Amino acid sequence: QVQLVESGGGLVQAGGSLRLSCTASGSRFSIIAMGWYRQAPGKQRELVATTTSGGSTNYADSVKGRFTISRDNAKNTMYLQMNSLKPEDTAVYYCNADVSQYSGEYLVRRGYWGQGTQVTVSS
Repeated sequence: QVQLVESGGGLVQAGGSLRLSCTASGSRFSIIAMGWYRQAPGKQRELVATTTSGGSTNYADSVKGRFTISRDNAKNTMYLQMNSLKPEDTAVYYCNADVSQYSGEYLVRRGYWGQGTQVTVSS
């Protein structure tokens, strides 16, 4: 099992900034890719940004130029720096990790989700 713990959400005024963190813990695993997703009330969960172990990144068009995803591989931690926040960024933000891990003697690939952290941007 791999556990993902998010932190850093909160209430901020429009134009402000927040930094989210997600730390992965467990045994006998390596991270293939990690990403941030968000879900606003009444809407489907959507991709915000992803990053691979090789360092490539991908962003939703709605956050390009405002959000930056990064990783500290030594700490198994991923960050999302969110600047110039808008009320439409209000959502629960979820961390996702795509990992390879040993299940007995077999190497398997699995996906995990964090519990989510609330981000609220007031106008």
